[in-house]
Amino acid sequence: MDFTQLISRRQSVRRYSDRPVESEKQDRLIEAVRLAPSACNAQPWSLLLVDEPTLRTEVAKASFGKVLSFNQFAVQAPLIAVLVIEPPPMTVRLGTLIKRRQLPLIDIGIAAAQLCLQAAELGLGSCMLGWFDEGKIKRLLNIPLRRRIGLLVTIGYAAPNYPLRNKQRKPATAMSSRNGYCIKA
Repeated sequence: MDFTQLISRRQSVRRYSDRPVESEKQDRLIEAVRLAPSACNAQPWSLLLVDEPTLRTEVAKASFGKVLSFNQFAVQAPLIAVLVIEPPPMTVRLGTLIKRRQLPLIDIGIAAAQLCLQAAELGLGSCMLGWFDEGKIKRLLNIPLRRRIGLLVTIGYAAPNYPLRNKQRKPATAMSSRNGYCIKA
């Protein structure tokens, strides 16, 4: 499939089958993150793939609570990727301070996008989660206290008959312009 087809096909999946993600496909997901570009080639991330059923369920449960239950679907995902932000080298830290840009967060976003696109190319669904109990997940996965978790990504085969949605996006004229800012609200 060409790139336009791939990005059109990729969508957030919130209902998974119980079919496990094969280790060969997990290896391809790892490679997609490994090859992601980053500021100064810092690669300020660690990728943890969680597929052991009991541990995966506990990590999934840390993404929702009794009051805010919008991520409950995470317990269905046969694989959860955890992107941990690692300390970048001094050049990136200086660039972050001087330019007031959170370069490692941008880099994590790029890595996560590549992970999700690779998943789509492999016939897998994914959904990025930014809402989770970071402390609980750190304890579950033995992540050092001084590290931050950037994102969780649920990954797996979409449930049978999961609808391919017609993505609602702004028209190009509402989000882009050429040679100067003139976006119409």
